[in-house]
Amino acid sequence: MNLLVCGEALVDLVPTDDGLLAPKLGGGPFNVGVTLGRLGSAVGFLSRLSTDPLGERLLRRLSDSGVDTSLVQRGPEPTTLALTSIDDDGGAQYTFYAEGTADRLVADPGQLPDTVTALSFGTLSLLYEPGATVYENLMIRSRAAGKAVMLDPNVRPAAISDPAAYRARFDSWLPHVDILKVSVDDADWLAADNGSTESDWLRQGVGAVLTTRGADGLSVRTPDVDVTVPVAGSDVVDTIGAGDTVHGALLHWLDKADLLHPDEIRICSAQHWEQALRFAARAAAVTVSRAGADPPWAKELAGD
Repeated sequence: MNLLVCGEALVDLVPTDDGLLAPKLGGGPFNVGVTLGRLGSAVGFLSRLSTDPLGERLLRRLSDSGVDTSLVQRGPEPTTLALTSIDDDGGAQYTFYAEGTADRLVADPGQLPDTVTALSFGTLSLLYEPGATVYENLMIRSRAAGKAVMLDPNVRPAAISDPAAYRARFDSWLPHVDILKVSVDDADWLAADNGSTESDWLRQGVGAVLTTRGADGLSVRTPDVDVTVPVAGSDVVDTIGAGDTVHGALLHWLDKADLLHPDEIRICSAQHWEQALRFAARAAAVTVSRAGADPPWAKELAGD
């Protein structure tokens, strides 16, 4: 593996037309890992999965999607659940059941394989302790070792008990991040109450800020480049996993173009960013066209 995705895997309980709840495998980092595996990247996943039946399903989905699971830890604690509600526009809201669950008890993996050159972090895994500190320390030391780091805070306000403390901790991560991925809603929440903004993030050392803008497309801003592309056409079933697909697809494209390095990210041309964003938009269009977080396979994007 040369890419390593770090963070939680969980089960989304998604409402169906008959009023029942359907279990869908998910979690931001899990979806990113599945996206990368399905697109053909050499990717591994670092987390702690339950030995319960849901944890077995999560592990099997990773393996079936081509993800290396050799760094996955196991434990008897239950799998995290996310109760999902879908609005009229296909957007998703979440309530999490994460007390005492397996993924938040991840242990420090120690030295990573020498082949790992880039890491991805995000969502609940950087919120719930004690795992949050494990991932935070791994992020800092990996960046210090010259590996590229991509971060998606994927802000879930309902799960954040102390917004000011979270915003301060988020700011502390920025010098160790090469690509920061946020949604418009994330950016607005992080900037509230005198929080930091996109310009602050770049000043604090982030190489590139990737923003998902819903129907207004995707954008990347660096100190020298500002690029926006439209969404790719699709019939939207729901948006679960769309941002995670963008995250994974962008990493895949940059890796294949030999641009996934801290220095290269900071000098990447507007043309390259546009190509990467268009690929990511096309991948996300496949995901939103079907229920749950179900990222595309490479053959579905053939020619892109």
